[in-house]
Amino acid sequence: MTPGTPEAGPLRCPALFIAAPASGQGKTTVTAALARLHARQGRRVRVFKCGPDFLDPQIHAAASGAPVYNLDLGMCGEADAAWRLAAAAREAELILVEGVMGLYDGRPSGADIACRFGLPVLAVVDARAMAQTFGAVAHGLATFRPGLPFSGVLANQVAGERHAELLRAALPAGMRWYGALGRDLDAALPERHLGLLQAAEIADLTVRLDRLADALAATGAAALPPAVSFAEAPPPLPPPMLAGRRIAIARDAAHGFIYPANLNLLQAMGAQLCFFSPLAGEALPACDALWLPGGYPELHAAALSARQDYHAALQAHVAAGKPLLAECGGMMGLFDQLVDKAGARHAMAGLLPGAALMQPRLTALGTQAVDLPEGELRGHTFHYSRSETPLAPLAQARTPDGRVGEAVYRRGRLTASYLHFYFPSGPAAAARLFL
Repeated sequence: MTPGTPEAGPLRCPALFIAAPASGQGKTTVTAALARLHARQGRRVRVFKCGPDFLDPQIHAAASGAPVYNLDLGMCGEADAAWRLAAAAREAELILVEGVMGLYDGRPSGADIACRFGLPVLAVVDARAMAQTFGAVAHGLATFRPGLPFSGVLANQVAGERHAELLRAALPAGMRWYGALGRDLDAALPERHLGLLQAAEIADLTVRLDRLADALAATGAAALPPAVSFAEAPPPLPPPMLAGRRIAIARDAAHGFIYPANLNLLQAMGAQLCFFSPLAGEALPACDALWLPGGYPELHAAALSARQDYHAALQAHVAAGKPLLAECGGMMGLFDQLVDKAGARHAMAGLLPGAALMQPRLTALGTQAVDLPEGELRGHTFHYSRSETPLAPLAQARTPDGRVGEAVYRRGRLTASYLHFYFPSGPAAAARLFL
């Protein structure tokens, strides 16, 4: 800044935090509908997702036309959230933040993010099985934490006008009523065991988003929210540790769990990224290092098993001493076998001894951190499979409360774990995994 010039004021941008009393209330639907509604009107919309989710951000990216980044005070950190919000406020005309689980669930919670950054909270409540109790739920969400910037409530899954009138009348005096959304099965976003389908798998996603946006346009949530002030926070400048490195990244329905922040960081550190699809029969590109992200290998096990040429290329890559990072589903494809939910066994790449076996219930969930020889990295685990292997772990991750977390395996320059690493949590450590 030139001496004598006035100091720049805070960044200001309309913003809204979309929360709920629990998962499954319609947060993602409302957030995507809001993003689509305003993007259709020509506004620059930037959407964030609280927590380490991969699937909801894909839907929001399709709705807004822009990459969607994660905000998580645990996995990502407060500084990471601050500069990403500031960057969005510089270029956007609307910022939307979708919460995670219930508003107060987790430590840190969505409410912590809303309070830290002064984001007004719109609570979405599934009202299909309630009437006057709707008011009690809304009152509790608004008052449980003093100082929460609570804005108002939107009723979801409402049966009709009479039902909506009952819900509105039950609200505490002075609480803003954002309106009601009815039940619309044709607009619902399809799901499977890990959550929503990936955006690329929903053939009529645009039609569904437009239908949701049209419904939301008739409510009080359609107007732009008030502007929020965001403190200036410049982005970090990571060292160019990957300059000249060509990193191949698998990206398809079996390898779709990729944080955009991870890709941005690799490029900021000088890496050249090249994507390929094992499912589409594409060959492993010429590269210095390889990243196999998580996804749904169990749904495509037969197709992956048939790619013997691809397995041979992976084996040659590792034999040449080149780095390979395999996360969750990417790791599952490196075992000798993958056993799907029906009990069928599929031969995989054979770079890790043992098997990955699908389970009927969720096996692990939550944020974890791990100390590797390269440095500390934070990440997230969420899977319905377990591994059986004689390999001894290189390291064991830990949960925020100190419990033992996921194993990290290493063979030569191959690093594999159920953890999905958030690279900006340790840029130098992440870079060393590819050197």
